[in-house]
Amino acid sequence: MNTIAAARKKIPTPLIRFISQQEKQPLKQLMENIRLGRSVILKNSCHKIKKPCGIGKGLRTKVNVNIGASTERSGIKEELKKLEVAQQNGADTIMDLSVGPYTKQIRKAVLEHSQIPVGTVPIYEAVELIQRRNKTIIKMTKEQIFDVLEQQAQEGVDFFTIHAGVTKKIVKSIKLKKRLLNIVSRGGAILAQWIIANDKENPLYEYFDEVLAIAKKYDITLSLGDGLRPGSIIDASDQPQFAELKELGNLASRALKQGVQVIIEGPGHVPLHQIKKNILLEKKWCHQAPFYVLGPLVTDIACGYDHINAAIGGALASFYGADFLCYVTASEHLRLPTIKDVKEGLIAARIAAHASDIAKGIKSAYDWDRQLSLARRKRDWKKQIELSIDPEKSLSFRLSSQPQESSVCTMCGKYCSLKLSAQI
Repeated sequence: MNTIAAARKKIPTPLIRFISQQEKQPLKQLMENIRLGRSVILKNSCHKIKKPCGIGKGLRTKVNVNIGASTERSGIKEELKKLEVAQQNGADTIMDLSVGPYTKQIRKAVLEHSQIPVGTVPIYEAVELIQRRNKTIIKMTKEQIFDVLEQQAQEGVDFFTIHAGVTKKIVKSIKLKKRLLNIVSRGGAILAQWIIANDKENPLYEYFDEVLAIAKKYDITLSLGDGLRPGSIIDASDQPQFAELKELGNLASRALKQGVQVIIEGPGHVPLHQIKKNILLEKKWCHQAPFYVLGPLVTDIACGYDHINAAIGGALASFYGADFLCYVTASEHLRLPTIKDVKEGLIAARIAAHASDIAKGIKSAYDWDRQLSLARRKRDWKKQIELSIDPEKSLSFRLSSQPQESSVCTMCGKYCSLKLSAQI
């Protein structure tokens, strides 16, 4: 029995009970939200992990970390180190976006070592396999795509990004729209090229019922990908983006009827004043399904600082109703992220998620701030460091500039406002 089936029968499985306890959300409420498609639990029935992840209504805003080798740089050890750093620093999920010669080996290693849900974009491996046979992307067949889906499902992948909304009709509309940056999604671009070259419908859309059958069998959550997301604020909220979003809403309804959990992926580059509209339209057109956003990035000029750019957009997006943030690193648009980039991008996204949780009334978020402020009032430096979002960095700052008097810091020294207030 998968998660939706259990929720429909009002059976609190151990998995549902675990998420209820972790999130401090009543079982009855959680099961109702799962039944309605407003919350999901990421966990493949074949994957043994310590920390399954609940995403959706009334739950903490979650953060995903993307890792994975590229065609230019591959290495299992480096990607496993990124996974380790992500788990140590509070990532809720991991996505392996590997392409290149070691795609399968990296995925298997990530699945083996991860204690949090693992996601993939199966079309990447399908393309790799066809190109290893010295064939072009356009020679890829429907059967080859679905063989990869089945194999990754058997291995234990917890959620799939499926670009089923990149339809033949919508792809043609992009040619008419003349976007500044056309298609910036890797999966979206692959499928668009295949559709145009073969003059056929996207197999993931045409045979969506077969995708659902695989997902249902293994209790995999489908992350319906935003293959036509804007890659520049100039293209934000345009007709192709919203046409795909509406189609994703239709696909989400079909999935829910078949008992398959779904989240909806959202836009990349969106200026501040358009974020609210984007979130509200997703909730309306996609029937309140959990919304998974990349950033969003609120400007195009933040090269080298896109983790900050995304944190600004992510905080606002999650305040308006986004449920799941995909981190963005400082090296976005420039290079494959380093281990340091992964940590800094994750911390930035977690700050954004936490800030919005306070505003959304998540009690555990408010309590965390209260406890740190109490430690600050007492000038309890050890406790402050323990409660900070990055204790390692906090401690290094404290040790790098020790004051003569241990109860204060080197910013104010003997004129510490908290010390003076306590004396008053």
